[in-house]
Amino acid sequence: MATLHDILLNVSPIKVVGDRSVSVGSLAIDSRKVTLGCAFIAVRGTLSDGHEFIAKAIEMGAMVIICESLPEAIKEEVTYVQVTNTAEATGMIADAFYGFPSKQIKVVGITGTNGKTTTATLLYQLFESLGFKCGLLSTVQNYIHDQVELSTHTTPDAISIQALLRRMVDAGCTYAFMEVSSHAVHQRRIAGIRFAGGVFTNITHDHLDYHKTFEEYIRVKKQFFDDLPPGSFALTNADDKRGMVMLQNTVAQKCTYSLKIPATIKGKVLENTLTGLVMSIDKHEAHFRMIGTFNAYNLLAVYGVAKLLGEDEMNVLEVLSKLRGAPGRFETFMSPVDKILGIVDYAHTPDALINVLATINQFRKAGQQLLTVVGCGGDRDKTKRPIMAQVACKHSSKAILTSDNPRSENPEIILDEMQAGLTDPQKRKCFRITDRKEAIKIAITLAHPGDIVLIAGKGHENYQEIKGIKHHFDDREILKETFETLNK
Repeated sequence: MATLHDILLNVSPIKVVGDRSVSVGSLAIDSRKVTLGCAFIAVRGTLSDGHEFIAKAIEMGAMVIICESLPEAIKEEVTYVQVTNTAEATGMIADAFYGFPSKQIKVVGITGTNGKTTTATLLYQLFESLGFKCGLLSTVQNYIHDQVELSTHTTPDAISIQALLRRMVDAGCTYAFMEVSSHAVHQRRIAGIRFAGGVFTNITHDHLDYHKTFEEYIRVKKQFFDDLPPGSFALTNADDKRGMVMLQNTVAQKCTYSLKIPATIKGKVLENTLTGLVMSIDKHEAHFRMIGTFNAYNLLAVYGVAKLLGEDEMNVLEVLSKLRGAPGRFETFMSPVDKILGIVDYAHTPDALINVLATINQFRKAGQQLLTVVGCGGDRDKTKRPIMAQVACKHSSKAILTSDNPRSENPEIILDEMQAGLTDPQKRKCFRITDRKEAIKIAITLAHPGDIVLIAGKGHENYQEIKGIKHHFDDREILKETFETLNK
């Protein structure tokens, strides 16, 4: 069991009131998870302030309180530690509490608007196939070698991350690949992690409900690279117009990947069909099972990371050629009777939706319809709602606007805001069906033999969140069930 003195090793307290040698049995930032002997860290969050729950934490058995403002009533049996920033301190304290796990495992973080999950998942699959025990922290699920755990956030809280890294180390993992969201950077959830490298995929308008401006969103993404330690690497997409910005102030080894211009890792798409990609990467030709230019970039990033970590180029390409990527990312299903191609994809930003639709349209034959089912999430960036509807209508034969995860919002109001951006010609090829299951059914009903149905926005998710309750809902299950029910 660690002492308070041990876990404050990399923290510079303003003031300590009480016994520094007190034993700490666990850490918590949620007062409901406090147990006897716990250190409670009062973090100021977006929805609540942990300082308001200090009394509750002590009542639950907390023996240490770490806070930015000391409470008026000081209990003699409790030790109080005042710090400048509890969010930053949480990561540092958790790192020490769990024995500095990122010193014992190489952690690579992937950030960007689109492509994080696929890139992180491919890296995990690649290195596992190369014979390494690896960990994965992603939107879809977390892995400790071959043990899977469901994920609830793109990047978990700082205590959970350090606990997962400790378990990975104890399981013999030598690499961990993790998605790094802008929220996680801004909220300092990755504080205390010594990254071996960082990857930037791309950046488009997203999360403006949180960051307020696109400039702030870019700044936060860049902060991840600014904070990378000496001896690490920073790999960026040189074809993204903000790609080089990410490298401006980093002390990490600067590397680039590109399909268009000279770069550290240079690729070229030779063939792009429904059977996969044929690419030239560093002058080596290889066939991949994944589809679309957006996946060509993901593959380049994965290859680049593997090369920077010292893996043999040909071994990497051979294994990559066999991999299929992440669940719910351009995942395809064929109806048994009418051979309708159903595609489920997580595309929930305008740029991601354009990329998926552009890829599908490359393969469409004359007379083949593309029907797109799409919605927008509640309590998220409202500015993208009309754009999502415009994109779906512009690049599809027919678009069906529906509910996504409305969360606390009224789904009808979300749909009103989506439709507000449509022109009269676009409205004529657009349907509005609030019930997502019914919308999928209508899309498949309208599809002729050989047509394509895209269900966008939720991908791997197996729930629909309505008024704070997550109801079971999986686009892939509904798609397959509907094919069968309609005898398609």
